[in-house]
Amino acid sequence: MSVMRSELVSYTNSALSIDKFSDYCPNGLQVEGRSDIRKIVAGVTACQALIDAAIAAEADLILVHHGYFWKGEAQPLVGLKGRRIKALMQADINLLAYHLPLDAHQTWGNNVQLAHILGIRVEDGMEPGNPLSIGNIGSLDRALSAELFTQQVSEKLGREAQLISGGDREVKRVAWCTGSAERMIEQADQLGADMFVSGEISEPVVHYAREAGIHYLAAGHHATERYGVQALGQHLAEKFDLDYQYIDIDNPV
Repeated sequence: MSVMRSELVSYTNSALSIDKFSDYCPNGLQVEGRSDIRKIVAGVTACQALIDAAIAAEADLILVHHGYFWKGEAQPLVGLKGRRIKALMQADINLLAYHLPLDAHQTWGNNVQLAHILGIRVEDGMEPGNPLSIGNIGSLDRALSAELFTQQVSEKLGREAQLISGGDREVKRVAWCTGSAERMIEQADQLGADMFVSGEISEPVVHYAREAGIHYLAAGHHATERYGVQALGQHLAEKFDLDYQYIDIDNPV
């Protein structure tokens, strides 16, 4: 089966409420290719390796979390950026990218999907009562030591997570936000979380965790953001009866 690009893009833009977000990049269709969509390839980032793999897989559309045209980046289509977009256009492949809207979605979002993987019960957003909250807060079924929870996260994500200990407190209440959201540890602390989980770590966060007595877990930017795009891609494939393939380009960060 197939669907017109315009129908698929319109549906996805609406389902993710992209007009309600102020983001660092455009959400939706970033590079226009053929109008008839039969196969979707999903991946985390629109790097050259993903583009090459999608071309080999005969994709009509690439769905990603990290696309192009970020605020502050150079605008000319030259060098690495030019080569990527040239490859897409020569292959007539569409690039569909969703950043914050995919983080926040309550069904297909990176944060909700990560919670399913890690066994965290979602209770609210880190902006309580806001359905568009980027981070979430919830709880485990039982309290665990920070070390045991870290071990479980590492096993489930297939990547060694880095724990910054906040002391002896057990982990029951967890706040989390995928990707590079480490500075949200202060917000997690104010919400009474025992641990904050994100993708990356920065130097000041180490001192905050130790001094505030809240555990911090850096579980990997790529590792924590693999699941939203898979959930969304699978949904689109089922809704429009399309071929679908997720391609994971290894990234240790």
